[in-house]
Amino acid sequence: MASQDWFDKDFYAVLGVSKDVTPAELKKVYRKLARKYHPDSNPGDAASEAKFKEVSEAHSVLSDPEQRKEYDQVRAMGGGARFTAGSGGQGGGGFEDVFGGMFGQGGGQRTQFRQGGGGGFDDIFGGMFGGGGGFGQTSGGYRGFGGPQKGRDMTATTTLDFQTAVVGETISLQASNGKPMKVKIPAGVHDGQKIRLRGRGEPSPDGGEAGDLVLTIAVRKHPVFELDGQNLRVDVPVTFAEAALGATIEVPTLGGDPVRLRVVAGTPSGRVLRVKGRGVSTKAGTGDLLATVQVAVPAHLNDKAREAVEALAAALPSENPRDDLIARARA
Repeated sequence: MASQDWFDKDFYAVLGVSKDVTPAELKKVYRKLARKYHPDSNPGDAASEAKFKEVSEAHSVLSDPEQRKEYDQVRAMGGGARFTAGSGGQGGGGFEDVFGGMFGQGGGQRTQFRQGGGGGFDDIFGGMFGGGGGFGQTSGGYRGFGGPQKGRDMTATTTLDFQTAVVGETISLQASNGKPMKVKIPAGVHDGQKIRLRGRGEPSPDGGEAGDLVLTIAVRKHPVFELDGQNLRVDVPVTFAEAALGATIEVPTLGGDPVRLRVVAGTPSGRVLRVKGRGVSTKAGTGDLLATVQVAVPAHLNDKAREAVEALAAALPSENPRDDLIARARA
């Protein structure tokens, strides 16, 4: 952008709006013009491309409250004056006249602008024209002029059954515009997890990058299994006799046949038995099935069973299994 553009280019006229245009009206007008003149809509049309850059430049300044304020001040101050190279003579209305007045200097004095360090050329013009890195620069725009905007992100939620969350699957979702979309759910997603799908949000209003879709996952509880990272957990009840004497038991797996596990004699409630490779398979590897032993206590005993338990209690060593717990609590 030539240095005199802020003085003699009417950005309001470029967009066809009044000086008291509201931000909402400005945005609406800009989107309409951007769609009309965008290079993607007019391939090979140099005039449309030039108009698009002109429109983007105007919107870039007027949509920023600080830049718009500075632009209005500069326009009011400049009165249509142009920057001229100056010949060192006494001619008026040039670069030195305008900035001499701005910085408290006489019309015949020169102002020196330096690059680098504090207070140099870039600092003065960066503050004056809203660019952070030098004269005439704006951030993130179409060839330096503001340009296409990224579309807005969308959010959505979906509820998966436990099996789908564990193994992964491609599911169908309906977008806010009513169109269906296919979404790949990776294996091992957990309840409450958010997945960002790049470019699956709202399209850009002026040909830029589409927004993202942020998908929140809800997973239905399974009656038997729980997901623990890449591992699956399951509580397995065993009888007192199996835990005391030892046994081989069957343990269910997710979506497969049960596996047989050995419970060694004297296994306490809460011990975890591991089945390798029967957890969740992801790119990072495959987890295990973790079976937690729960000793099942019979709720009802007949007379004969009660006598047998009483005889067992009498035959066992006299000890209190809570002694160690109480001692550690006191410590």
